[in-house]
Amino acid sequence: MAVTIIHVAEKAGVSPSTVSRVISNDSRISQKTSRKVKKVMEELGYHPNTLAKSLVTKTTNNIGIVLPRPADELFQNQFFSEIIRGIVTKAAASSYDVLMTTGTNAQEEVRAVERLVRGRNVDGIILLSSHKDDDNISFLRKKKFPFVLVGRSEDYTDITSVDNDNVAAAQSITEHLIKLGHRKIGLVSGPMELTVSKDRLEGYRKALLEASLPLDSSYIFEGAFTPESAAHITEQIIALSERPTAIVAIDDVLAFGIIRSLWNNGLHVPEDCSVVGFNNTTLSEMCLPQISSVDIGTYQMGQSTVQALIQRIKGDGFDQARIIIPHQLIWRDSVRPPEH
Repeated sequence: MAVTIIHVAEKAGVSPSTVSRVISNDSRISQKTSRKVKKVMEELGYHPNTLAKSLVTKTTNNIGIVLPRPADELFQNQFFSEIIRGIVTKAAASSYDVLMTTGTNAQEEVRAVERLVRGRNVDGIILLSSHKDDDNISFLRKKKFPFVLVGRSEDYTDITSVDNDNVAAAQSITEHLIKLGHRKIGLVSGPMELTVSKDRLEGYRKALLEASLPLDSSYIFEGAFTPESAAHITEQIIALSERPTAIVAIDDVLAFGIIRSLWNNGLHVPEDCSVVGFNNTTLSEMCLPQISSVDIGTYQMGQSTVQALIQRIKGDGFDQARIIIPHQLIWRDSVRPPEH
């Protein structure tokens, strides 16, 4: 016979309503009573019916994550696995479970978010990327549903977001290359529809302009966050009449793909070209040569995002719009002064 809340109440010597309040973490129940009831629940092997609990409390203790599309690129990139690790760890420590969703295009993604919200499947949502005219943000704001964005929104400056100062990070790393003597510096970016791509391009641009170096459009490349895309871009770089002596790749996956493709074409890093990445994933240390990269505190970003979202869910007065995680430049073997 299944153990019920009544069995727990009888053995603990309390009313069923008291057991229910303990399960719901009601502050009116003393710690002594709560400990006693939880001990009995453990002894009897009783597990609360989460569906029944959610009907009473109107909460699910679930957090939704909207994964960037397309999913095949997502799982090739250690940035997302690391930020999800931070999210899941913090969520579990806060007694929340995590649901993930995505779509193959913008319309499918919005429909997935709508299902989570209208079905009351989650108490709040984390968006792992931001686009110009983002329909997910527009929908969640309209519904006044708790959410936090990883990144920066161009259109909504008042929403809660967790991010780096990507402009400053890209500017700093480009300035360092300039100080080493590089004057022909390329940029390999992700899709320009992404705010992070635009911000890192802006930082690169500012560094060049402040050093009175020309902004050469032939040195700026846009692609997907995959080694295959990096290889295709590298072929274009090699074909230039004057190749860059250094390349800023806005993701370690791109940096890795560039280094491998240069090697396959008889060129070496950093002797023939210095390469810098972003996110300081484990890939940057496993690659030969080890990749210089920008550490953006990815795991911390995931944890801070959950903390901010739970505060939004509970409505405890949290009103900070943009949370900035500090970045750090990590210099390794893939960078050196130019030969000439």
